Amino acid sequence: MGYPHFRFYKRQDILSLTRLRRFETKLGECLQTADDADLSQSLLQSKAAFVLIGIPEDIGVMANCGTGGADTAWLPFLKAFCNIQSTDYFTGEETIALGHFDFSDIKSMILSNAKNEEELVDACRHAVANIIDTEVEALIKLVTAAGKTPVVIGGGHNNVYPLIKGTVKGLLKAGKLAAAHLNVINADAHADYRSMEGRHSGNGFRYAKQEGFLNRYAVIGLQENYNNQGMLDELYNDITIQYSTFEDIFIREKLNFRQAVVQAISFTEDGYTGIELDIDSIAQMLSSAAGPSGFTSLQARQYISLSGSYAKVAYLHICEGAEQLVNGQTNPLAGKFISELVSDFIKARHNWSEADA
Repeated sequence: MGYPHFRFYKRQDILSLTRLRRFETKLGECLQTADDADLSQSLLQSKAAFVLIGIPEDIGVMANCGTGGADTAWLPFLKAFCNIQSTDYFTGEETIALGHFDFSDIKSMILSNAKNEEELVDACRHAVANIIDTEVEALIKLVTAAGKTPVVIGGGHNNVYPLIKGTVKGLLKAGKLAAAHLNVINADAHADYRSMEGRHSGNGFRYAKQEGFLNRYAVIGLQENYNNQGMLDELYNDITIQYSTFEDIFIREKLNFRQAVVQAISFTEDGYTGIELDIDSIAQMLSSAAGPSGFTSLQARQYISLSGSYAKVAYLHICEGAEQLVNGQTNPLAGKFISELVSDFIKARHNWSEADA
């Protein structure tokens, strides 16, 4: 098996998180599960369009010298998601709750053996490249080859690299891609285009671009204070990359938020597109690189809905969020907010499918 750290869910796992109530139906009562004994066939036979996957890890964040805690958002999200009301807007039957990766044994081994910060960073980068990337890519390839749309909740932004790579390979296998690459729209304060110094949460797009899996790349809300000059020069000089800065949208008001999103959708409309949302792009939302300025939670929901409605979507990836950071900061609303984002996305895709039909 190509993903030994993955924990598949049974129906009872989902129901145990669901608060049942008379005269109401919750998503947790309607979400589908898959048979891991014959996963490929189980996915192919399911009528559900979306596959929910958790990657609750912060090894990639630590590899980027960030604040740990990105492993704490998945379970609060899943609890909140299971307790959304099942209605005609969103029944839950269109979604498979597949399970989550558990890399806690790897993290524990690193923390126990690293003698200093340098060793810790090196060990984390090695784990990302040789374990996490490999397993995430294998599962995503299988899911996308079955014609499903992955909805991935992280975890660090390092996972974008195996997510792009696995999606490309899966879509190729399914005969949906003419060339071995796809486009990405990323709402993010950072381009995550740092140098290839070893795999971490700050260079996933760079690795994907360098290896040819990432074609067109659009970033919305890049914050000018937190991206180095060399990176900005490269982004500016690459005709396959387009970005709007947070300052141009909200400080200088050269374009409004909706225009920035539409611009990114138009830039990537020539092919399948991954939709990325880094929680650190949202003002005062708990993440590995939280900031005082950023999108509002409402704007984040609008971004997800717009891109879900009008882009040729390959996957959704929401990352870097945390309910609790290692420095003690907490946000009890993190899981519920991410559940709203996912429900917005699935509703948008459902409406898009109906319109397309």
